Amino acid sequence: MRGADDGQGFMFSYVSPERQVPENHPLRPVKAFADDILKGMSQTFDAMYSATGRPSIPPARLLI
Repeated sequence: MRGADDGQGFMFSYVSPERQVPENHPLRPVKAFADDILKGMSQTFDAMYSATGRPSIPPARLLI
């Protein structure tokens, strides 16, 4: 069972991570590229996870 991608941007801060990283930071395009690739692999990931049991961490969250 794949877990939900519940963003926890405000868990330890009142400023979101999106506001802390400058718009022209070189890692922004890398994150967008990785997000697109992982979105395209979503069906593959779904097939690999069990429908029962404890939810896992979504693969995209492991990169953050």
